[in-house]
Amino acid sequence: MNIEAILVKALSGVTDSRVKESMLYSLTAGGKRIRPNLLFTVLEGYGIDPAVGEPFAAAIEMIHTYSLIHDDLPAMDNDDLRRGRPTNHKQFDEATAILAGDGLLTEAFHCAASSSAPAEQVVRAIRILSEMAGPDGMVYGQCLDMNEASDSTYDDIRKVHKYKTGCLLSAPLMIGAVLAGKDDSVVEEWHEVGDLLGLAFQIQDDILDITATAEQLGKSNSDARNEKITVVSLLGEENARTEMHDLYAECRRRIATFGGFESNSLNAMISAIEARAK
Repeated sequence: MNIEAILVKALSGVTDSRVKESMLYSLTAGGKRIRPNLLFTVLEGYGIDPAVGEPFAAAIEMIHTYSLIHDDLPAMDNDDLRRGRPTNHKQFDEATAILAGDGLLTEAFHCAASSSAPAEQVVRAIRILSEMAGPDGMVYGQCLDMNEASDSTYDDIRKVHKYKTGCLLSAPLMIGAVLAGKDDSVVEEWHEVGDLLGLAFQIQDDILDITATAEQLGKSNSDARNEKITVVSLLGEENARTEMHDLYAECRRRIATFGGFESNSLNAMISAIEARAK
């Protein structure tokens, strides 16, 4: 799937403005596109044409991009570099960056609602998207992260990652299952896989934050700069790596047990994520 073309098309109907320019600046800046690819790969694993998922793939990536724009703001992580380019508020200004994030978040639901899937599936999927992205999901995780205590434990950090990172990795897995006609019990199993994937992914980011340069990562090493508590600072790098690999292995093991699902492509994708260097 040409994800870049899907994203540009998704914003093609938005009125031209400085805010739209700012939205496109961040949305089309590249990146790993993990979330839309997870959705497409789940659909393929169930034997469903991945094109069915295009509106939701675009919506998820819009929400992810909005979260990065706001996360980089001075009130949050105060970062200058994202995906190898100046962060949105550095390229434009803070007010425009805030509006660009607001625009991407709201346009995501407009895009999702345009899906041609059966109405019942669209409603279920939009509900998942709002739950995973909102104050009971990713936003809650960001709140926990901002109010991190100096004596945070590993369980505390796991909770942050479950919501801040895991929810938006769970969303494409869960929505893929919905669009494949699966019931709520199966969707919840995918949610659990997304939680594991999010924790593994964030531990990996924590490791990269101390082993790679900002230039290699294409973003600022803000956690290290801000002396944030991470899994690496709590467990040590070696133990953190072991935990990360164990979590990725558990994701693949669980996925391989799902009935009526061809797991090879998705498990290969997860292995590729595990091998990433940025």
